[in-house]
Amino acid sequence: MSVIFVDGILDGLERRDPTALARAISLVENQRDGFERVLAHAYARVGRGGARRIGITGPPGAGKSTLAERLIQQLRGEGRRVGVIAVDPTSPFTGGALLGDRIRMESTSVDSGVFIRSMATRGSRGGLATTTEEVADLLEAFGFERILIETVGVGQTELDIARTAETTVLVLVPESGDGIQTLKAGVMEIADIYVINKSDRPGGDRLRQEVEVMLGLRRGNAFRHVAQHRRSDSWTVGPSDVTAPSRSDRPTVRPSDGWEPPVLSTVATKGEGIADLAAALDRHFTYLQASGQRDARRRQRLRDRLRAVVERTLRQWVWDATRADELVTERLDDVAEGRTNPYDVAAEILHQLKGGALP
Repeated sequence: MSVIFVDGILDGLERRDPTALARAISLVENQRDGFERVLAHAYARVGRGGARRIGITGPPGAGKSTLAERLIQQLRGEGRRVGVIAVDPTSPFTGGALLGDRIRMESTSVDSGVFIRSMATRGSRGGLATTTEEVADLLEAFGFERILIETVGVGQTELDIARTAETTVLVLVPESGDGIQTLKAGVMEIADIYVINKSDRPGGDRLRQEVEVMLGLRRGNAFRHVAQHRRSDSWTVGPSDVTAPSRSDRPTVRPSDGWEPPVLSTVATKGEGIADLAAALDRHFTYLQASGQRDARRRQRLRDRLRAVVERTLRQWVWDATRADELVTERLDDVAEGRTNPYDVAAEILHQLKGGALP
């Protein structure tokens, strides 16, 4: 990649040219020559403003893209510029991805205040593409105030979103299957806000109550969340909370309060419950700031990022700049015929790397 090309991208980013942003993302996603220079340029502008990263995850068919589209519209109505990273699974056969989320958000794609980028996981086991966080840096540096990261379906290993986003939204639907079985997924432990989408369908109220009870069990107060009567607002009912205060009277979350994830009901196709979701996102951000957890989470993300960058650099060096791959090929027959094993070969390679013999 020529220096002139990278210079052009950097100049375009300074002018807030969407074409330059798209090229920068492609450069980073494919890790082509110059991508680290672009990221270093972007990082100087990260964390200086009030940008927030919001993760949206949930099982396939939960309506995450429709929910995200409605949330974008809500945020745009508040004057926020919104960047979206829609992550889809990669085909194990072709290496490609359907990338249909951008199509489902088509109504917002023509808005100059919205930038949508689809990405493939490219084999990542964590539910996110390996460069997702770096692309989020580019979007933040470009001036987007809200960055939505929509992930592939959830599972035991797909928890990376909690380490990337400041607020994680888990979207469930009544027909996800047995509600109790759904709640056993490890992802239930990482959500900051729970959304029962398509809540107008049969079983919506029951699933919401099951989630509330399970969250209570996790804290030892199983029935605190169960209301004596069904309400339309998003507030959780406590022992002395018989009626919900008006929005203007709702208290600011204090650091000592802790955060109790709300369980919201939405019908994204009709836009119902989206304002409550936006309000819950604001409350969670207020809590993170007041409790100091926003800074703590950012430091942990930076620590993880440093380790990831070092590991990526070492991995590229081992396979591209040393004889490690050649030695693996030489030892393959011995491993296949049982004369040695992968562990001894790996130890041999590492020993030679440490001794400087392989390069």
